[in-house]
Amino acid sequence: MDLKRVKDEDKLELCRKYYFGGFALLPFLWLVNSAWFFREAFLRESFEQQRQIKTYVIRSMIGTVIWIGIIVTWVTIFQLNRADWGETADRMSFIIPKGIP
Repeated sequence: MDLKRVKDEDKLELCRKYYFGGFALLPFLWLVNSAWFFREAFLRESFEQQRQIKTYVIRSMIGTVIWIGIIVTWVTIFQLNRADWGETADRMSFIIPKGIP
């Protein structure tokens, strides 16, 4: 979709939907919202809905950073402790690596 062809009111509504969609455990929507509406929020000349769009974009960026931090922390902890957790970790894994015990 080309945002240049969309009315400002519709941009605000779409930005709002992506922002609230991120709370449904879909943090990828926050990343898309941040990237897609960054230009509208910060680089375009002022318009009526810009303040609200800017708020949603900033909050989406914060949510994205928090989720990335959570995912990186979990992956690091899991990778470092997988062998120590034994069967519990095996049940969490989709692929159980086979190697020399």
